[in-house]
Amino acid sequence: MRLRIVCVGKIREKWLSEGIAEYRKRLSRYCETEIVEVPDSPDSLPDKQIAGREGAAILSRVKSSSVVWLMDLSGETMDSAGFSRELMKGFENGGSEITIVIGGSNGFSDEVIDRADRRIRFSDMTFTHPMSRLILLEQCFRAFKIARGETYHK
Repeated sequence: MRLRIVCVGKIREKWLSEGIAEYRKRLSRYCETEIVEVPDSPDSLPDKQIAGREGAAILSRVKSSSVVWLMDLSGETMDSAGFSRELMKGFENGGSEITIVIGGSNGFSDEVIDRADRRIRFSDMTFTHPMSRLILLEQCFRAFKIARGETYHK
């Protein structure tokens, strides 16, 4: 199984980088995890132009055969058990590969939204995009633990 996470922007905080590395290491027991960073656009551009530029960069890194999920404020919420079930189904339906996209602060272009198979969100709260990357990796790790009936803290 392969999990690809396509993200807009880079991680600049050392503590976040360390957390991300830790969860990638934990996930390596269950799947291959790849993080692909695409450049963010300058805030001086109009929002639609930013979304278009970032969208083109995202789509250039998404395989045509991959199941694509967007982390999107307009997406559906689910609990960890539901996320686990849906993630495992996604791997089954996607030829063992899922691409999860974390966009930039200006959202997604229409082209990226049209490419998505599913749109999900963590909660009604807002998280920074770098923090979302860490939370996503932790939830993916938790999803594998749940799916395999292994214990994990609640």
